[in-house]
Amino acid sequence: MKLASAKPFSCCCYLLRIPISGAAATAVSSRRPSWRAAAASGNAEAEDGGGSRRARLSARRRERIKLEGVAAGGGGIGIGEFLREPAGVESLLNTRALQSFTAVVEEGDSSSSAEGKANMFRCTLQSIGFLGFEVAPVLDLRVTPTATDCTVEMLSCRFEGSGSVEQQNELFSAFMSNHITWKDNGEEPCLDIDVNLEVTLEVYTKPFSMLPLSAVEKPGNLLMQSLLDRLVPLLGEQLLRDYNSWVQLQQQQNETSS
Repeated sequence: MKLASAKPFSCCCYLLRIPISGAAATAVSSRRPSWRAAAASGNAEAEDGGGSRRARLSARRRERIKLEGVAAGGGGIGIGEFLREPAGVESLLNTRALQSFTAVVEEGDSSSSAEGKANMFRCTLQSIGFLGFEVAPVLDLRVTPTATDCTVEMLSCRFEGSGSVEQQNELFSAFMSNHITWKDNGEEPCLDIDVNLEVTLEVYTKPFSMLPLSAVEKPGNLLMQSLLDRLVPLLGEQLLRDYNSWVQLQQQQNETSS
C-alpha cells in the first residue's frame, strides 16, 4: 500500500501528542480504570463507485484518570477553565512538538473567543523521512471547549512534500475525535477521555490487492488499537501535568499581585 498505508498511523501518533518511538518505549507507571473497544470492520469487499478497493480501519480508547493533588482541587480553578484558556488548547494539541501552529478563522466566523465557540487550527508536524521522501503532515483541527466538556476533531489530514508524496493524499482519508469530560467536584474527581480513530486506505498494490480486505483490516485495526492503548493514557498524564503547572502559575501570580 506504499506510503499511504503507513503514514496515517504516524499522523495519529503526533495528533495524540507522542511519537511512535516514545509511545513504544514508555510505560504508564500507574494504571487507571480503562475501557477499550477494537472495531473489526465488517466490510467484506468495500468498493467505491470507481471500483477501487478501500480498507476501513477503526479503533477506540476510553480512559479515566483520577484527579489528584493540585488537579483535584485546582485552587478553585477547574480543569474546564484550563481547557478554555490558550494554554489548555496548546496542551491539547501539543504545540511544542509541532513545526508550526496557526489559528484558522472559519468563513463567516467573526469571533472565536466565546465559550463553546469552535476554534480551528492548522498544525504542521515536523518533517518525516520515509523511503527517501521528506513528508510534512498537515492537520486541520477544531477544538470546541465548553463549561462541561471539550472536543478535538480532525477536519482534514494531508501530506506536503514532493509531487509523489502529495499524490498519496488521494489514497486515504482519516477522522479522529477526542472527547474529554470531567468531574472536579465530589469524592472522586476524575477526567474521562474518549478517542475515536478511523482511517480509510485504498488497496491497490500487490500482494494486498489480491487478498480479501479483511487481511488488511484485521491487522490494521489491531495496530491502531495498540497505538491508542499506549497513547491515550499518556495524553491524560501529560494534560494533567500541564494543568498542574498552569494552576501553580495562576496561584503565584495571584500571590504576587495581592
